[in-house]
Amino acid sequence: MDVSLLHQYRRDRRRLLSFLLSSGIIKEIRTSTGIVTSISDADLDFLSTDYVLDCIKSGAVLDVSTAIEKFHEASAYPVMIHSKLGDSYFLLSDPSSAGSPPRRTPPPVMVSNTNHHVSRSASALHTSSPQAADVRIEVNNVKDVGPATPSLNSSKNISIRPIGLPPITAGLSDDGVQELAYEILLTSLTFSGIEVYKSDYKRKDKSSKFLRGSKSKRERDIQECPPDRHSKLLDTIRSQMQISEAFDLCIRRRLMQIASLRSCEGIDIPSVLLGLLNGIYVTYFPSEKSYMQWKNRQVQVLEELLSFANDKIKQREMRTLFARIYSMEWDSTMSPSERTEVLSAVERVVSALSSIPPRFGIPDESYYWSSGYHVNIRLYEKLLFGLFDILEEGQLIEEADDVLKLIKSTWSILGINQQLHYALFGWVLFQQFVGTNEPVLLDYALVQLQKFFSEDNIEKNEEEYMESLLCSIDTPTKLSLTQSICLSISTWCDNKLQDYHLNFSQNPDLFRMTLMLAFTVEHFCTDEHVENTLADSEAQGTKMDFKKLTNYVRRSIQAACQRAASTMDIDSELGRTYPLAQLANKLRLITERELNVFCPVLRQWDPTAGRDSAIILHQYFGERLKPFLEGITSLSEEVRSVLPAADMLNRNLTQLLSSTYNTNGVGYSQQLQHYQIGEVCKPLVLDWIIDQQAHILEWAGRAFELEDWEPLSHQQRQAASAVEVFRITEETVDQLFGLNLPMDKTHLQALLSVIFHTLDMYLVKVVNLLVEKHHLYPATPPLTRYEETILQVMKKKLVSNMHIEVEITDKLNRLTISKLCVILNTLQYMQRQIGALEDGIKNSWALVQPSEYKQFCTSEDSKLTDEESIRELFAATFDCIKDTASIAIKKFREFTGAKVVFWDLRDSFLFHLYSGSVEGAGMDSVLHYFDTVLNQVCGLIDESTRDPIVLSIFKASLEGFVWVLLDGGPSRAFSLSDITVMEDDLKILKDFFIADGEGLPRSLAEKEASFAHQVLNLFTLQTESLVQMLMTASKHIAVIKDREKHRNGYQGDAHTFIRVLCHKKDREASKFLKRQYELPASSEYEDPTSDKSQFATDLLKRSASVRWSGSGQGNLNSFKQKLQRATSEIRHTAW
Repeated sequence: MDVSLLHQYRRDRRRLLSFLLSSGIIKEIRTSTGIVTSISDADLDFLSTDYVLDCIKSGAVLDVSTAIEKFHEASAYPVMIHSKLGDSYFLLSDPSSAGSPPRRTPPPVMVSNTNHHVSRSASALHTSSPQAADVRIEVNNVKDVGPATPSLNSSKNISIRPIGLPPITAGLSDDGVQELAYEILLTSLTFSGIEVYKSDYKRKDKSSKFLRGSKSKRERDIQECPPDRHSKLLDTIRSQMQISEAFDLCIRRRLMQIASLRSCEGIDIPSVLLGLLNGIYVTYFPSEKSYMQWKNRQVQVLEELLSFANDKIKQREMRTLFARIYSMEWDSTMSPSERTEVLSAVERVVSALSSIPPRFGIPDESYYWSSGYHVNIRLYEKLLFGLFDILEEGQLIEEADDVLKLIKSTWSILGINQQLHYALFGWVLFQQFVGTNEPVLLDYALVQLQKFFSEDNIEKNEEEYMESLLCSIDTPTKLSLTQSICLSISTWCDNKLQDYHLNFSQNPDLFRMTLMLAFTVEHFCTDEHVENTLADSEAQGTKMDFKKLTNYVRRSIQAACQRAASTMDIDSELGRTYPLAQLANKLRLITERELNVFCPVLRQWDPTAGRDSAIILHQYFGERLKPFLEGITSLSEEVRSVLPAADMLNRNLTQLLSSTYNTNGVGYSQQLQHYQIGEVCKPLVLDWIIDQQAHILEWAGRAFELEDWEPLSHQQRQAASAVEVFRITEETVDQLFGLNLPMDKTHLQALLSVIFHTLDMYLVKVVNLLVEKHHLYPATPPLTRYEETILQVMKKKLVSNMHIEVEITDKLNRLTISKLCVILNTLQYMQRQIGALEDGIKNSWALVQPSEYKQFCTSEDSKLTDEESIRELFAATFDCIKDTASIAIKKFREFTGAKVVFWDLRDSFLFHLYSGSVEGAGMDSVLHYFDTVLNQVCGLIDESTRDPIVLSIFKASLEGFVWVLLDGGPSRAFSLSDITVMEDDLKILKDFFIADGEGLPRSLAEKEASFAHQVLNLFTLQTESLVQMLMTASKHIAVIKDREKHRNGYQGDAHTFIRVLCHKKDREASKFLKRQYELPASSEYEDPTSDKSQFATDLLKRSASVRWSGSGQGNLNSFKQKLQRATSEIRHTAW
């Protein structure tokens, strides 16, 4: 149908009704405010012509409210024509495109007064008529007739509950609200400095002005547009809100005049209306009637905003003033001075009210924010509805963002803040979604409401202001505007979600968004006063709460179980599987659908939803499984089919139930009588695990005995035996969990015990390959004092090594550097595999373990929950294995470093360095040996353990360097000039292992070499200082049994001072040692086993070189006494 014909029909209808009402043939016209003589064009659009004609025929009083109610009732039916040929009706679509009519009898249809196609000018969100308040969103105007949007769901349509704003008692029509909203928008833009009227501006393309705001971008681009961007946007808004050009130009011109005469401060709606009344006359309008309608609407709004309910005298005064403006004399016989006097009187009242101090102290707040909020909110809603395309109401116009910026300029006049904007925009988007079923609008609405709830920086005064905007929801209980909006949305969502399987089975995304919207607003609707309101209401589904959600789940699950049971026997007859196993599989699919489709969203707010569905499914299948379990006598094919299927169902139900456990898991599990699958399978599975233990231990032992400690490949540098041990272990684990039978903690303990004994046995065998470290160190040479001699009597003979058993020597020789590297790689590999094995078992157990033990644990006296006990069981097993592996790695690292320095490089490093002279046997002569060893180690060792093993060799080399300084024997004596060379040698050694930043960190190398530096510093001290330090340290001399403690000791140890004096090339030191300790001269030393020398050696040898025996302990005590006597003598006599 052509749109121009619709406009023509609307105009003709208005003219006809206007003639009938003004001709005097109607006895009386009555509205909610009393008897009136005329009705605005906007109100004429909602009057039933049949009712008006019946009143004329019967001579009855015409009740405007009844006429509007009749109109809405008739709008739900097609337009009819009653003629002699029969009743006819108009179709909204082409009948030829629908095909032939159906032959079946149509089902009965429940008549509803609600049509969900939202119109722009006649949505009737807040009509003044009480009868029309239940209409919600309807098509009230013929101009919006268009193709209906198909529903997204097959379920019934559900109307929106009104938010209950206070009614406009002045009888303001819906079109009047829309025109007023447009005036307020123009006012805010005008006083914001935007030029809304130009005298030389002429409208173009008048023939298409109605559709201009809704045409496609391409069509608009072809037309000539106004040069100013704001003018273009205003023209779009005018078209969207269906404002006539004449009215638009009139308002713009007058607003520009007002803006030139006063400042923008203190602008409010009554001031704007008075300014317009004072400057707009009947000649500005195309007809006197249109002017009268506009003037009466202005006065109606003033009546609404300037009502004095508590002041009867003031109320009468205002009525008198408004009656003079209403009268016909206003534009005919009343002089300009008289009109000015009337408007001035009203303006004084407006000014007085405007001067009232702000109630909440908000910037730009005016008296009318609170007194006229029901008008302000309706105006702002009308502006927001203008963002939707009038021809495609499910879509926003392309200029929506820019238009919205202009709309926000009305905030200071209408009392809107950011929070209210979010709430109202979300409410408008939601209403449009319900009317058009366009999911994107629901998504937009959800975003706006989430912004509303997530705003944290709201001021207290603004919060109090929003709480003062009260609404009524069909009861005396008052709610704030935002609460009422949330309640209306929550009610609609609740009605839709009462059967989410029906309404959202084909559209889970819409289910998710609807549920998110419901829970977004739900917390705002749970106040006590809201709950009391809902308790008094008979409407169904007024609140989304946990109890109703439980009912939804129960009804859906019960229906699904019935369908599964109805096909169980059919599938069994077809020979697919056993009936009970088939039922378990079907119920498992239902559980997975509930878990994966619906519960992920439901559990965000109500974890008990999973509990209820799990309980229903568990009980349903349990009633059929129990007699089957009682009849099991052997592991038949049916048993092997039914029990795993039942256990898988049980595990899935446990997953569904797990979200409700937390601290209440035991209480919930009491509602379930767990399946007896575990009791049937437990002994069989346990016997299988025990049988595997002997097999695994035997296999691991054979693999170790055959090991030659060669790497598998260049990439896999670990030994083959460890790979084999983990292979057989992992196969056992896979076989156990592959049975798909339920297990409890006993089975897990048995499995972990098998793994522990297997890996522990292998690690013990590996560690037993080592030799005690003290066998690596050479015997400590005897202590001597330096003495120069002309005759060359000093021999280069070193102290012979301690006697080592042949078996130990063979073990040391077999432990080559390459094998030690492979063993370290193997231990490192085992450490990684132990963690991977633990994770694998935990993951597998997580799928099996909840089947019974955790789910149905009812022991309230247990100190640890089942989850904690399982963690402790894993920790007790794998932490012990990991600790054993870590200790083994540490031992092999330390052993490797010590063996390289003190065994493999004994002759080339320990016995060669500084032997005879410092310059002739310096560090440069031995570094190439370390280079060879490090190249071999780095080529064999795994990258992850390379730095630790290099550090171990570096620490051993420093230990060897200190051994040379303190236990080097008679062949080594150092002068002060030698110390400088030795300090350079120590730096060379550190730089060698640092390797220009590619080796050890410099800070770490410096830290490890600190003791060596301390010892070298002692050699630079004067002999007198060393003697004094020895004297002080002798007071605290003690037995040092720990070899490592002395090796990494401190420079204040008495043993260290004695050895420094022994190796110091200084006559005073030699004299002191000869007098006080009777040590032999180094040049005279021949027999390392002489009594005196051996006595001093036994007394002063460091724990790093030999361990003290019982007799040695006695010798040390005697030496301590002798040392103390000597130092006492030193204190009293000069030496």
